[in-house]
Amino acid sequence: MPQTGAYHHGDLRAACLRAARELLEEDGSAGLSLRAVARRAGVSATAPYRHYADREALVSAVAAEGYRELAEHLTAAHPAPSTPDGLAAVATAYVRFALEHPAMFRVMFAEPCDPTSEERVAATAAISAYVRGIVRDAFPGTDDTGDAPATTIWALVHGLAFLHLDGKLDSSTPEAVADQVRSSVLALFTLSPAIRKAAASS
Repeated sequence: MPQTGAYHHGDLRAACLRAARELLEEDGSAGLSLRAVARRAGVSATAPYRHYADREALVSAVAAEGYRELAEHLTAAHPAPSTPDGLAAVATAYVRFALEHPAMFRVMFAEPCDPTSEERVAATAAISAYVRGIVRDAFPGTDDTGDAPATTIWALVHGLAFLHLDGKLDSSTPEAVADQVRSSVLALFTLSPAIRKAAASS
Protein backbone atom coordinates (compact mmCIF):
# COMPACT_ATOMS: atom_id res chain seq x y z
CA MET A 1 0.00 0.00 0.00
CA PRO A 2 1.29 3.51 -0.75
CA GLN A 3 2.63 5.18 2.35
CA THR A 4 1.68 8.81 2.00
CA GLY A 5 3.97 11.09 3.93
CA ALA A 6 6.58 8.36 4.27
CA TYR A 7 9.24 10.71 2.92
CA HIS A 8 9.97 14.10 4.44
CA HIS A 9 11.10 17.00 2.30
CA GLY A 10 14.26 16.09 0.41
CA ASP A 11 13.83 12.33 0.62
CA LEU A 12 10.86 12.10 -1.74
CA ARG A 13 12.84 13.42 -4.69
CA ALA A 14 15.65 10.93 -4.12
CA ALA A 15 13.14 8.10 -3.70
CA CYS A 16 11.44 9.01 -6.97
CA LEU A 17 14.75 9.10 -8.83
CA ARG A 18 15.73 5.71 -7.44
CA ALA A 19 12.37 4.28 -8.43
CA ALA A 20 12.64 5.78 -11.92
CA ARG A 21 16.06 4.26 -12.47
CA GLU A 22 14.88 0.86 -11.26
CA LEU A 23 11.97 0.99 -13.70
CA LEU A 24 14.31 2.00 -16.50
CA GLU A 25 16.55 -0.97 -15.88
CA GLU A 26 13.60 -3.35 -15.80
CA ASP A 27 11.30 -2.07 -18.55
CA GLY A 28 13.07 0.72 -20.40
CA SER A 29 11.56 4.16 -20.81
CA ALA A 30 8.20 2.77 -21.96
CA GLY A 31 7.37 1.83 -18.37
CA LEU A 32 8.48 5.15 -16.92
CA SER A 33 5.64 7.32 -15.68
CA LEU A 34 4.96 9.37 -12.58
CA ARG A 35 2.26 6.92 -11.51
CA ALA A 36 4.61 3.95 -11.92
CA VAL A 37 7.32 5.80 -10.02
CA ALA A 38 4.89 6.53 -7.20
CA ARG A 39 3.95 2.86 -6.95
CA ARG A 40 7.58 1.78 -6.93
CA ALA A 41 8.55 4.39 -4.34
CA GLY A 42 5.60 3.45 -2.12
CA VAL A 43 4.01 6.90 -2.06
CA SER A 44 0.69 8.32 -3.19
CA ALA A 45 0.06 8.81 -6.90
CA THR A 46 0.23 12.58 -6.49
CA ALA A 47 3.39 12.71 -4.36
CA PRO A 48 5.93 12.84 -7.24
CA TYR A 49 4.22 15.98 -8.55
CA ARG A 50 5.70 17.85 -5.59
CA HIS A 51 9.02 17.71 -7.44
CA TYR A 52 8.14 16.91 -11.06
CA ALA A 53 5.50 18.75 -13.02
CA ASP A 54 5.23 16.00 -15.61
CA ARG A 55 7.01 13.02 -17.12
CA GLU A 56 9.44 15.21 -19.06
CA ALA A 57 10.58 16.89 -15.86
CA LEU A 58 11.20 13.49 -14.28
CA VAL A 59 13.07 12.28 -17.36
CA SER A 60 15.21 15.41 -17.29
CA ALA A 61 16.16 14.76 -13.67
CA VAL A 62 17.08 11.16 -14.47
CA ALA A 63 19.05 12.29 -17.53
CA ALA A 64 20.93 14.88 -15.46
CA GLU A 65 22.06 12.12 -13.11
CA GLY A 66 23.19 10.14 -16.13
CA TYR A 67 25.21 13.05 -17.54
CA ARG A 68 26.98 13.54 -14.22
CA GLU A 69 27.77 9.83 -13.96
CA LEU A 70 28.99 9.79 -17.56
CA ALA A 71 31.31 12.72 -16.84
CA GLU A 72 32.74 10.87 -13.83
CA HIS A 73 33.15 7.73 -15.95
CA LEU A 74 35.04 9.61 -18.67
CA THR A 75 37.26 11.46 -16.23
CA ALA A 76 38.11 8.18 -14.51
CA ALA A 77 39.17 6.73 -17.88
CA HIS A 78 41.54 9.66 -18.45
CA PRO A 79 41.32 12.99 -16.60
CA ALA A 80 43.05 15.10 -19.24
CA PRO A 81 43.74 13.28 -22.51
CA SER A 82 45.96 15.13 -24.97
CA THR A 83 47.14 12.29 -27.20
CA PRO A 84 45.39 9.97 -29.67
CA ASP A 85 45.63 7.10 -27.19
CA GLY A 86 44.14 9.20 -24.42
CA LEU A 87 41.25 10.32 -26.60
CA ALA A 88 40.66 6.73 -27.67
CA ALA A 89 40.52 5.68 -24.00
CA VAL A 90 37.86 8.27 -23.27
CA ALA A 91 35.89 7.29 -26.37
CA THR A 92 35.97 3.65 -25.30
CA ALA A 93 34.74 4.62 -21.83
CA TYR A 94 31.86 6.54 -23.43
CA VAL A 95 30.72 3.52 -25.42
CA ARG A 96 31.18 1.20 -22.43
CA PHE A 97 28.96 3.50 -20.36
CA ALA A 98 26.26 3.24 -23.00
CA LEU A 99 26.48 -0.55 -23.02
CA GLU A 100 26.48 -0.82 -19.24
CA HIS A 101 23.55 1.59 -18.83
CA PRO A 102 21.53 1.21 -22.05
CA ALA A 103 18.17 2.42 -20.71
CA MET A 104 19.74 5.41 -18.99
CA PHE A 105 21.76 6.27 -22.09
CA ARG A 106 18.67 6.22 -24.28
CA VAL A 107 16.83 8.46 -21.82
CA MET A 108 19.76 10.86 -21.85
CA PHE A 109 19.89 11.17 -25.63
CA ALA A 110 16.70 9.82 -27.20
CA GLU A 111 13.93 10.98 -24.86
CA PRO A 112 12.29 14.42 -24.88
CA CYS A 113 13.51 16.42 -21.91
CA ASP A 114 12.35 19.55 -20.17
CA PRO A 115 14.34 22.40 -21.77
CA THR A 116 13.80 24.55 -18.69
CA SER A 117 15.52 22.07 -16.36
CA GLU A 118 18.49 23.97 -14.93
CA GLU A 119 19.94 20.72 -13.58
CA ARG A 120 19.91 19.07 -16.99
CA VAL A 121 21.25 22.16 -18.76
CA ALA A 122 24.15 22.41 -16.31
CA ALA A 123 24.97 18.71 -16.62
CA THR A 124 24.94 18.74 -20.42
CA ALA A 125 27.00 21.94 -20.50
CA ALA A 126 29.65 20.28 -18.34
CA ILE A 127 29.85 17.31 -20.71
CA SER A 128 30.06 19.61 -23.74
CA ALA A 129 32.83 21.66 -22.17
CA TYR A 130 34.75 18.51 -21.29
CA VAL A 131 34.50 17.21 -24.87
CA ARG A 132 35.58 20.55 -26.34
CA GLY A 133 38.54 20.69 -23.98
CA ILE A 134 39.89 17.23 -24.69
CA VAL A 135 39.45 17.61 -28.45
CA ARG A 136 41.24 20.96 -28.38
CA ASP A 137 44.14 19.37 -26.52
CA ALA A 138 44.24 16.30 -28.78
CA PHE A 139 44.02 18.37 -31.99
CA PRO A 140 46.25 21.41 -31.39
CA GLY A 141 45.88 24.25 -33.84
CA THR A 142 42.11 23.87 -34.22
CA ASP A 143 41.14 26.83 -32.01
CA ASP A 144 40.05 28.86 -35.02
CA THR A 145 37.62 26.18 -36.21
CA GLY A 146 35.07 26.72 -33.43
CA ASP A 147 33.18 23.72 -32.13
CA ALA A 148 33.41 21.74 -35.37
CA PRO A 149 36.22 19.35 -34.26
CA ALA A 150 34.50 18.58 -30.95
CA THR A 151 31.17 18.05 -32.71
CA THR A 152 32.85 15.71 -35.18
CA ILE A 153 34.50 13.62 -32.47
CA TRP A 154 31.35 13.50 -30.35
CA ALA A 155 29.25 12.50 -33.36
CA LEU A 156 31.66 9.68 -34.18
CA VAL A 157 31.82 8.30 -30.63
CA HIS A 158 28.10 8.78 -30.01
CA GLY A 159 27.33 7.00 -33.27
CA LEU A 160 29.59 4.13 -32.26
CA ALA A 161 27.74 3.90 -28.95
CA PHE A 162 24.35 3.53 -30.64
CA LEU A 163 25.69 1.17 -33.29
CA HIS A 164 26.91 -1.10 -30.51
CA LEU A 165 23.69 -0.70 -28.55
CA ASP A 166 21.61 -1.60 -31.60
CA GLY A 167 23.68 -4.66 -32.39
CA LYS A 168 25.19 -3.28 -35.60
CA LEU A 169 28.73 -3.66 -34.25
CA ASP A 170 30.24 -6.49 -32.23
CA SER A 171 29.76 -5.93 -28.51
CA SER A 172 30.23 -9.55 -27.46
CA THR A 173 33.28 -8.73 -25.34
CA PRO A 174 34.81 -5.58 -23.85
CA GLU A 175 37.88 -6.24 -25.98
CA ALA A 176 35.85 -6.26 -29.20
CA VAL A 177 34.24 -2.95 -28.28
CA ALA A 178 37.55 -1.37 -27.28
CA ASP A 179 39.24 -2.49 -30.52
CA GLN A 180 36.44 -1.08 -32.69
CA VAL A 181 36.26 2.26 -30.89
CA ARG A 182 40.01 2.68 -30.66
CA SER A 183 40.59 1.95 -34.34
CA SER A 184 37.80 4.34 -35.35
CA VAL A 185 39.14 7.21 -33.25
CA LEU A 186 42.75 6.68 -34.29
CA ALA A 187 41.64 6.66 -37.93
CA LEU A 188 40.72 10.33 -37.51
CA PHE A 189 44.31 11.18 -36.68
CA THR A 190 45.50 9.28 -39.74
CA LEU A 191 42.97 10.89 -42.05
CA SER A 192 43.01 14.45 -40.75
CA PRO A 193 46.32 15.51 -42.38
CA ALA A 194 45.17 14.14 -45.73
CA ILE A 195 41.79 15.88 -45.36
CA ARG A 196 43.41 19.21 -44.50
CA LYS A 197 45.80 18.88 -47.46
CA ALA A 198 42.93 18.09 -49.85
CA ALA A 199 40.90 21.03 -48.52
CA ALA A 200 43.85 23.42 -48.91
CA SER A 201 44.44 22.40 -52.52
CA SER A 202 40.79 22.54 -53.59
